[in-house]
Amino acid sequence: MKRLETSWLGSVPYREALELQTELQAARVNREIDDTLLLLEHQHVYTIGRRGSADDVLWDVEMLRARGVEVVEADRGGMVTYHGPGQLVGYPIIDLGAGADLVRYLRRLEDALISTLASYGLQGERDSANTGVWVGSAKIAAIGVRVARNVTKHGFALNVSTDLSYFAGIVPCGITDRGVTSMAVELGGAPTLEDAAARFEDMFVQVFGYDRARVAS
Repeated sequence: MKRLETSWLGSVPYREALELQTELQAARVNREIDDTLLLLEHQHVYTIGRRGSADDVLWDVEMLRARGVEVVEADRGGMVTYHGPGQLVGYPIIDLGAGADLVRYLRRLEDALISTLASYGLQGERDSANTGVWVGSAKIAAIGVRVARNVTKHGFALNVSTDLSYFAGIVPCGITDRGVTSMAVELGGAPTLEDAAARFEDMFVQVFGYDRARVAS
């Protein structure tokens, strides 16, 4: 039986969540736990991925302090992105098996996000040149991951009711010619993060072929 354990963690500081992921990834490598999906939100933070640069953070120290934004270097793929309140963040800690196909994993994450949006009547789409999910010409979900010994870490960020003004402080994912959007903008209102998390969990289970999901106590 292919099992998944899920947790809704609420609001968690980014560094704390990163430490938790590292611990869980090691435990999954050692087969001490089942595949795990963490769902949560963060306070305001810009994270710089392995292909990113501090130059892509446009606000100076004073502005960052005034807007309450932390800047953290992350060991995920990708460049610079934003996390904050009203954004559903998901960190799958799953074993992809021998010969892990990273591209296939990314496409399946996109599938789960697209299906989640569709459940609210939104048409999410892929972009052949950029990983993530888009509504029209605007990005609604970013993806950045790391795989070590075939086990994943990091994941996605879906803008549900996110304050999009914070994206003005960065060059998001290195993309300068396209905007960002949220479910709130596209729907004229947004579901709760808990509802969006529950729907994503259902889609993730279907897309990745789990027999069932167990909510962690």
